[in-house]
Amino acid sequence: MLFTVYLLALIWLILFKLQFSVAVMDEGRIANLIPLLGSFDGSGMIHFSEIRNNIIAFIPFGIYICMLTSKWSFAKKVFVTAALTLAFEMTQFIFAIGRADITDVFSNTLGGVIGMGIYALLFKLMKGRTNKVLNVIAGVLTALAIVLVVFLLVNHRWIRIR
Repeated sequence: MLFTVYLLALIWLILFKLQFSVAVMDEGRIANLIPLLGSFDGSGMIHFSEIRNNIIAFIPFGIYICMLTSKWSFAKKVFVTAALTLAFEMTQFIFAIGRADITDVFSNTLGGVIGMGIYALLFKLMKGRTNKVLNVIAGVLTALAIVLVVFLLVNHRWIRIR
C-alpha cells in the first residue's frame, strides 16, 4: 500500500510537476538525448539541483524494490528502475507534458541504486527486522507527506474545505 502511494506521488512529481492541471504545463514536445545538456542555464553553468532532486526522488524506489523483490538479482532491480524512469520520460515526450531528458534517466536510476545500497546496508545492520522498521518509517513519512499536501492545498485555496 505504501509503495502504491509512493508511486502515485512519483507520477504526480515527475509527470505533472506537482500541478493539478495539465493545461499549466505548456512544455511542448522536447527530447534531450545529450547527458547534462538540459542542466545548463543561459550562462553556461550547470544547475545540479534538478539532478540532485531526481536522485533523491528515486531513493525510496530502490528501497521499496528491495523490500518487495528480495529474490531478484541486483541487475534486474536496476533494469526495472531504469525502465520505469525511461517510461516516465517517454510519457512526457508522447503527451508533451514535460521535457524528456536522458540526464533524468541516469539520475533517477542512480537514485534507485543508492536506495538499493541503503537497503543492503540496513539489512546488514538489522537482518530480519529491516522490512518491519522500513515499513514503520515509510508509514510515518507517507502520513507526514499527505498532511503536508493537504495543508498546502488548503492554504493555497486549490480546494476549499467548509
